[in-house]
Amino acid sequence: MPRRRIGFWYRFAAVLCKPPLVVLIKRDWRGMENIPAEGGFITAVNHNSHIDPFAYAHFQYNTGRVPRFLAKSGLFKKGFVGAAMRGTGQIPVYRETTDALSAFRAAIDAVERGECVAFYPEGTITRDPDQWPMTGKTGAARVALQTKCPVIPVAQWGANELLPPYAKKPNILPRKTHHVLAGPPVDLTDFYDKDMTPELLKEATEVIMAAITRHLEEIRGEKAPETTYDPRQERIEQRRRTAAQNSRQTQPKAEQEEGQGT
Repeated sequence: MPRRRIGFWYRFAAVLCKPPLVVLIKRDWRGMENIPAEGGFITAVNHNSHIDPFAYAHFQYNTGRVPRFLAKSGLFKKGFVGAAMRGTGQIPVYRETTDALSAFRAAIDAVERGECVAFYPEGTITRDPDQWPMTGKTGAARVALQTKCPVIPVAQWGANELLPPYAKKPNILPRKTHHVLAGPPVDLTDFYDKDMTPELLKEATEVIMAAITRHLEEIRGEKAPETTYDPRQERIEQRRRTAAQNSRQTQPKAEQEEGQGT
């Protein structure tokens, strides 16, 4: 299937965004040859800064295959922002649906039309203390297995040095370098034509995240931790620590009251 034309809105966004990106960030971009020239595909990208969607979009815009990011459906209804989201072909995610596959119907349709859909499998900026990729959500795997499209793992680093995770002020000087490494497609053939159970989707997602992490290791020149940071598990552990601390704080008082009652 032929590629879709970039279109007015995406070119307009590029005119606005590229000049400041060129000024603020140097570029070390590798792996453009792994971006498919034709047909629908997914890019699965790590997320470590509020500005890395712009920096990454700049990389892929230069390949000629512009990314269509997933965003909350409500953003498509708000004035100029909504017009820009619709005009640039971004993908609305209808989280209110109870059918997980239907929630990604627009992404599936886009891939089948020959588009590139860019996924941040982590779902949010990484909370790993050293900014390695976290455990991923299964949306990218779900769309990939439904469409059997190529999944290109992409690692990026550097936008987080310009604007650290959850920071409000950028570190402009010295000038930062945005590193991108796009790898060859992830082999998911072992997962094709099987029931998309939670276990299967989890395994496929782990394969995708492992590929992203390997590329980030190459960029950073160091090994990632053996255990991937899991924010859900961290929340459980935090609740356990809080409960244990509260128990220790209240226990002496309870024992004192018990002694007064005897």
